[in-house]
Amino acid sequence: MIDFSSFEWTREPASWTIADDGIAITTRPGTDLWQRTYYRFRNDNAPVLQLATDERFFTFSACCDFSEAAHRFDQCGIAMYLDSDNWIKASVEYEDGVIQHVGSVVTNHGWSDWATVEMPADVRRMHYRISRREDDFRIDNSFDGTIWHQMRVCHLHEGAGEVRVGIYACSPEDSSFTARFTGLDLGPCVWQAHDGQQPDEP
Repeated sequence: MIDFSSFEWTREPASWTIADDGIAITTRPGTDLWQRTYYRFRNDNAPVLQLATDERFFTFSACCDFSEAAHRFDQCGIAMYLDSDNWIKASVEYEDGVIQHVGSVVTNHGWSDWATVEMPADVRRMHYRISRREDDFRIDNSFDGTIWHQMRVCHLHEGAGEVRVGIYACSPEDSSFTARFTGLDLGPCVWQAHDGQQPDEP
């Protein structure tokens, strides 16, 4: 388990509590992370609680409980937020009581993407992990913390040096909810080196 005293906020939420077993974050309305792509707006006001590390190979994991999410786009998950133009997030985003979206956003140099799939709205907890191999990253999710599913492999253009990794929660529309996070852990990289085609010569 991680010492929570080592974490720092990039913007504080409406309220938050830290206990031995986890963290609770209550969101403010109108908070989000997104940059430009398709919608053309820029939202950069979601609270993110992170730990700085210069480890080149690691895996960060957390379990996120979003059972109180009940409004469109309410979301919580893990994040690697470097600055407003360079970051990664993975979360479940509430939609309409029938479906929600589990997905991830990678933002490089001020342009976001969104990779997502639908899942039933009765899922109320999700485990996530992000693994680093230098400036490349793999994001996985799990319903039980045991069986993991790869969500994506991605590159962060500014991700070669020290990074900050942790958790976030936000409510892009006129709503607020409390997200709960347990099992935060930073450990050895579980993403093994590629054993197929060798790298091209530089």
